[in-house]
Amino acid sequence: MAEILDGRKIASAMREDIRRETERLAGRGVRPGLAVILVGEDPASVSYVTAKEKALEEAGMFSLDRRLPESAAEEELIRLVEECNADPRVDGILVQLPLPKHINEERVLLSIHPSKDADGFHPFNLGKLMLGQDSFYPCTPYGIIKLLAAAGVGTRGRHVVIVGRSPTVGKPLANLLLGKGEGGDATVTVCHSATDGLARHTRQADILIAAAGKAGLITADMVKPGALVIDVGVNRIPDASKKKGFRLRGDTDFEGLQSVASKITPVPGGVGPMTITMLLYNTLKAAKARGRQSGQ
Repeated sequence: MAEILDGRKIASAMREDIRRETERLAGRGVRPGLAVILVGEDPASVSYVTAKEKALEEAGMFSLDRRLPESAAEEELIRLVEECNADPRVDGILVQLPLPKHINEERVLLSIHPSKDADGFHPFNLGKLMLGQDSFYPCTPYGIIKLLAAAGVGTRGRHVVIVGRSPTVGKPLANLLLGKGEGGDATVTVCHSATDGLARHTRQADILIAAAGKAGLITADMVKPGALVIDVGVNRIPDASKKKGFRLRGDTDFEGLQSVASKITPVPGGVGPMTITMLLYNTLKAAKARGRQSGQ
């Protein structure tokens, strides 16, 4: 049976380190702060924001909660981002995605100053990532790298196959894994919706990362025996037996892979907790930079 990689446990240990570092930094007069901006009342987005704000509170960080109605104009949102850019209490800015269809997400993300880009989505930071330079890395990909390290899984020389090419997960994760040093030096294959013979590629993976956003896409016959599987998918499946009317399912057939994979992340409880943890990590990193600039 596959070993379950407990993202909650690994994230909890990291958050305790972050809390202690936040406490030390606050003792020098620099309290890390994150502005969380939510537009509309999408239930999933509200749930995510609530979880993030709870994590901020537990870490001892300052949280600036700003909410706008679904009908808010794009310019109104950008003005709010610019206010947060200028706010000395704010080290990081998170604009919860997705945004309403009448708002240009790319333009909004570009309005966030790169030094406060807690999500790591600004082209400036993504460009530095591609060049192998230190920057704010996107939270989910960086969380996966940290999860692998905490589980004692080396990536050097390993063949990693990523299913999914999104700019928030697949592409930045590929660049992190291709980088030099710890968490990198892997041989990376990226598959997507136009890949011919997907199973032919996934069966070659030492480490298989499913991030396609399609429930149950990866089945047991698509995985090499002994491979490690990271499931990034969070898909809502209608389920009348559940209080919320749905259950979460990843991009893999979790039960089917139990007898094939050596290690696997569950959904929920795998990658998700690491994503929020890396948001705290990036906020703390930005606060440390602010402290150095101010001489504190």
